[in-house]
Amino acid sequence: MDKKDSLFPSGKTAFAPELTIRTGVTDIDFYKNAFGAVETMRLNNDDGSVHVAEFFIDDAMFHVHEVMQNPAKFSPEKHNGGTVTIGLMTADVHGVVARAIAAGAILISPVTDYEYGYRQGEIKDPFGHHWQIECRIPPSPDWKG
Repeated sequence: MDKKDSLFPSGKTAFAPELTIRTGVTDIDFYKNAFGAVETMRLNNDDGSVHVAEFFIDDAMFHVHEVMQNPAKFSPEKHNGGTVTIGLMTADVHGVVARAIAAGAILISPVTDYEYGYRQGEIKDPFGHHWQIECRIPPSPDWKG
């Protein structure tokens, strides 16, 4: 099934986060370059800046939307932090973190294997959103969780 032809490509319930960006942004290719995201829809403002765009990473959809008049939605840059970290599950944590950094992300936490059974690294994208790139690994036999 073509992702462009369905609101729910997998036929299952899914999250579709909306990432708020500052007004006036014209280049959102970071998501394509870092994560291999496919842009399926975009609405631009008259000046060419992004109003809203829709992306898919495999069957996972997310949106990028410029700041609007709602004071409850703001770009993380406004307060130098956000209220959520986006977890991106992938088999190649090291590779995705490296591509994200090459595409303009800032490394927050290097990729580390944790005894509770996760390999994780955290980056901040060029718009201030935090992404935890991760996969499950076998937990340490010594872990007492």
